[in-house]
Amino acid sequence: MDVDEILLECEERMEKTLEHLGSELKGIRTGRANTALIEYLKVDYYGASTDLRELAAVSVAEATTLVVKPFDPGAKNEIIKAIESSDLGLNPQSDGGTIRISVPSPTAERRKQLVAQVKKLGENAKVAIRNERRDANKNLDAAQSEHKLGDDEIKGAKESVDDSTKAGNAKIDEMVAKKAREVEEI
Repeated sequence: MDVDEILLECEERMEKTLEHLGSELKGIRTGRANTALIEYLKVDYYGASTDLRELAAVSVAEATTLVVKPFDPGAKNEIIKAIESSDLGLNPQSDGGTIRISVPSPTAERRKQLVAQVKKLGENAKVAIRNERRDANKNLDAAQSEHKLGDDEIKGAKESVDDSTKAGNAKIDEMVAKKAREVEEI
């Protein structure tokens, strides 16, 4: 691998880490109804663990109500079980062919727990970013000895990796702070 490939791969992996954090944060409950809250819940559908969004249309009816319309009416009870067994504290109500879910505002204690969860996800993402930096630096050292590259070129590449790491960590801090503010709002 040459230096440019190593840098490109490092940047791509850091970007994937940020995307993953973003999708994880979408699933954390705030006071408002959000389809991302339940879209990725796993439902036991004919023996296969399937995402809810593949089995039903999920929409926001009002600011605090989600509506789930199963594509297969036979899956309704399994969807209700999955929502009840999730750790979201939601109580689904069967309404004919649809499922209505009222999303109550979390209590002050629950909001503190959610903020702690958001911060933990942010820390996990930072660890992943640091691991990408470590791997890129290892690959750069290997490329230096393998291809007899100059110290200046490797030093510049390592600085570039460090800059990407700092930018990734700053983006994580920004995402976590924004989500923590959303969770703390009533």
